[in-house]
Amino acid sequence: MGLPTRREDEVVIEDEAWLRAEPDVEAIVLGAAAIALGPDAAPIAVLLTDNTRIQAMNAQHRGKDAPTNVLAFPAAPMANGPLGDIALAIGVCETEARERGLTLSAHLAHLVVHGALHLMGYDHIEDDEARRMEAKEVELLALMGVQDPYDPPHIGAASPGASALG
Repeated sequence: MGLPTRREDEVVIEDEAWLRAEPDVEAIVLGAAAIALGPDAAPIAVLLTDNTRIQAMNAQHRGKDAPTNVLAFPAAPMANGPLGDIALAIGVCETEARERGLTLSAHLAHLVVHGALHLMGYDHIEDDEARRMEAKEVELLALMGVQDPYDPPHIGAASPGASALG
């Protein structure tokens, strides 16, 4: 996942539990962002936080007072501006990875790709949108050597994350 890029993405590790759980967390995030966005997309910032912080963000921006795995916050379009921000919660991500029989690194890569696709305008509100977004996630994850998260035994597992927009 450590591809050379011209990207200037930022990773903010707010909760040190991320480093204890996955020492290569920053490289995984940056690699997944580079694959999902390509070298020429505007930069993003990724916040690696805890359940409490993401629950507050989810309540404030989506009206849902519960922790979630990933939130995406697209930036207002402007020349040379950032694409947006992604926030991930360690507790939810660890629990989901364990329940789905995934490594934390594979699940994290999936959620970063998922969030990045939200920043690029993908969504999963309607069934056809969800199929399109999931197919793109699978395609991008395959480039990283990450298995299809929607393939058995993962079929039927809840769809990842949410956009702050919906």
